[in-house]
Amino acid sequence: MRDLIELAARVGYGARGFVYLSVGVLILLASVDLIGGAVGTKGALDWLAQRPLGRVWALLIGLGLAAFVMWRLLQAVFDADHEGLSLNGMGRRLSQLFSGLSYAALAVAAFGLMAGAPADPAGDGVAQSQARAAAVLALPLGQWLLVAAGLAIFGVGVSNIVKACREDFTEYLACSKRLCRRVAPLARAGHVARGLAYLPLAGLVVLAGLDERASEVTSFGSALEAVERQPAGPWILAAAALGFVAFGAFSFIEARFRRIRPPRELKSPL
Repeated sequence: MRDLIELAARVGYGARGFVYLSVGVLILLASVDLIGGAVGTKGALDWLAQRPLGRVWALLIGLGLAAFVMWRLLQAVFDADHEGLSLNGMGRRLSQLFSGLSYAALAVAAFGLMAGAPADPAGDGVAQSQARAAAVLALPLGQWLLVAAGLAIFGVGVSNIVKACREDFTEYLACSKRLCRRVAPLARAGHVARGLAYLPLAGLVVLAGLDERASEVTSFGSALEAVERQPAGPWILAAAALGFVAFGAFSFIEARFRRIRPPRELKSPL
């Protein structure tokens, strides 16, 4: 069982790396106008699903992400990384739990693509985002709930940037000090890119809440396209793309060298 858990975790890190590497490459191609527009993680899955053997890609990525979700749950609930019950440890485990939930949603989306990719992935993503925003606005205090959602997205972005500055990304790697020094910048660049990429979307969601107009909400990829239309936008987008590629590359490093310590007993210390 321990060997199976370790294998699943490594496959999961590899699947995450493949998704972010795909996102980075597609954003880079969009920045030089070789494809229609920038995409996020869901958009990258949609794009892959439209290629030859698209359903096979969707199945493999979905299984890999499901394995990663399992590992995130072991980290968060069963304390696989031995973080303990300190304030810092609980903060890390809570972050791992939310990460697991987000990748669970992405895995579900990947399995859904086995039925066929949307004809217009970009337009479909915007429509879904606007439908969710309209549903929130229809609730009591919906305007402020949407503002809160935008601030939460902003918080996720800022937390990634703070993590890039403060985290020791080599702590859990079983590799030489020389190799660790070389790969740590990949993780820092990747987290900065992820953090900055969330900020335009957060701003649009907050404005949509303040204006009470769901039509102002857009998708992750469309928010990046708005950045591209600004002065020096293509350069900013290209830098973000390289950051996503770096994050994907570091995920592959984790798939190979991360210390995977399955819990001795599947019993929550909580």
